[in-house]
Amino acid sequence: NMDSTLHYIHNDSDLSTNSSFSPEEERKSKVQDVVPQALLDQYLSMTDPSRAQTVDTEIAKHCAYSLPGVALTLGRQNWHCLKDTYETLASDMQWKVRRTLAFSIHELAVILGDQLTAGDLVPVFNGFLKDLDEVRIGVLKHLHDFLKLLHLDKRREYLYQLQEFLVTDNSRNWRFRAELAEQLILLLDLYSARDIYDYLRPIAFSLCADKVSSVRWISYKLVSEMVKKLYMASTSTFVVDLMDELVEKFCRCHKWSGRQTFVFICQVKCHFVHLFCLLEGKTS
Repeated sequence: NMDSTLHYIHNDSDLSTNSSFSPEEERKSKVQDVVPQALLDQYLSMTDPSRAQTVDTEIAKHCAYSLPGVALTLGRQNWHCLKDTYETLASDMQWKVRRTLAFSIHELAVILGDQLTAGDLVPVFNGFLKDLDEVRIGVLKHLHDFLKLLHLDKRREYLYQLQEFLVTDNSRNWRFRAELAEQLILLLDLYSARDIYDYLRPIAFSLCADKVSSVRWISYKLVSEMVKKLYMASTSTFVVDLMDELVEKFCRCHKWSGRQTFVFICQVKCHFVHLFCLLEGKTS
């Protein structure tokens, strides 16, 4: 019975972003002609909390896992049918449900396009950034994939939040920091030389001093790629300043581990040493 199925949707105020909608108006907002309407209504009803308690505690997670596929099938023109359900799942009390959405939000952004992503997905993405590490790792693993879909001005807003990825619920979670270093390498292509120097450089130097060797090795590659990116930029002052900092912080470090770090960074890219020779004899 379609009416009884829709009862799950219309009587849950959390599924509607506008409480002034009447049940009939809300029902019309979820009507489409791509798949049988009863099938879509049944899917939407799966987010009802009572079902999770009486039918299957994992039902919300399965619904979250399938949502990108449903969105792809319906098309972006029918996103209004899924928007409330997506927001309900994004605020689910179970972290496994939120984690599932966090791992797929970049795929959903491709389906929806830049306008819907900026209006409907960015707020959810921002919420995931402040969530548990189990959820944050989902957005971190695909950080580049998501940010590249945003307009430049919106993308730059996240430069201020990248530093927060260095802080985790468990300091032993070194894979989190290693993933951050991997993503920063990809993010170099999305930002200007000034943004790289002002925001990504401090994070890279922090990762180079990490206690875990696996994190440090990825960070050496990050710094090397950063030098290459700044060297090829039209403004050469950034790469000169970066070279100076590398020399002072690592090459002339009073600890052998710091000097070893300098050697490892140079070792990553063979052209790195040649850059030092070109830039005012920084290695002498």
